[in-house]
Amino acid sequence: MLTPWGELTVRDAHVHFFSHGFFSLLTGGRDVREVAAELQWDAPESEPELLADRWVSELDRHGVTSAAVIASMPGDEDSVIRAIARHPERLHGQFLLNPLAEGAMERAKAAFDAGLRTACLFPAMHRYSVADERLEPLWPLAAGRNVFVHCGVLSVGVRKKLGLPSPFDMRYSNPLDLHNVALRHPSVRFVIPHFGAGFFREALMLADLCPNVYLDTSSSNSWTKYEPGTPDLEAVFRQALTVAGPRRLLFGTDSSFFPRGWVQAVFAKQTEALSLIGVNRADAAAILGENLFSLQQ
Repeated sequence: MLTPWGELTVRDAHVHFFSHGFFSLLTGGRDVREVAAELQWDAPESEPELLADRWVSELDRHGVTSAAVIASMPGDEDSVIRAIARHPERLHGQFLLNPLAEGAMERAKAAFDAGLRTACLFPAMHRYSVADERLEPLWPLAAGRNVFVHCGVLSVGVRKKLGLPSPFDMRYSNPLDLHNVALRHPSVRFVIPHFGAGFFREALMLADLCPNVYLDTSSSNSWTKYEPGTPDLEAVFRQALTVAGPRRLLFGTDSSFFPRGWVQAVFAKQTEALSLIGVNRADAAAILGENLFSLQQ
């Protein structure tokens, strides 16, 4: 893809795979086409391979080499397993897990065994601390793989649009809850999305203390409104690079639904910010694609 540094390989670390199964699980089995019409979104076909085809066409349209796609409801792992089987060179698999649900560890093992590389945890959504001892069986399963831990402000737009309850609990949103876990499990790579989504300072502290912690740059990063002085994206990148360095930042957009598709504006804003603070070509290449590729091996 053409970037401020010339042609570079771009890989997106954060794309939600809103499959037919996702909508069915989210709404308790409502007709998916009816739900999509209410949202004014395109309804996905029942076969996840067709949605995978559409995402690959969308990536091609923008010149994106690959994307990490997330099964965004617990229980929808098969949709992403089928998607990556269809396009193994273009799509990397991630899955949302409620680690306290019945059978969660068996499902995590099955997902990892099927080729998904990243378990995504949303502690505020499912109301647990990531330091809870009940999560201990997960860490050996994730050895040599990745665990994405959503911290900070959590707002799920599709739930709001559909009037679904969001009984989240931000007491479980602090990245520092992960400190002891990350130290004890150095073979697990932990990813904090959205720079900590309002816990930027804490996310930086965690990354500074734990070399197996990565930061994902995805979304509009509107959480900056909570920071003193409301820092711009250039300031955020500059500080993240100072603390974590370029090899632990993962470019992402937080793209999710059609017809919007891949959110090119997020890419443009982030690459502009990186260029303005003087990031060199090698570091830009790492952030925009190489780091994600390494985590998927």
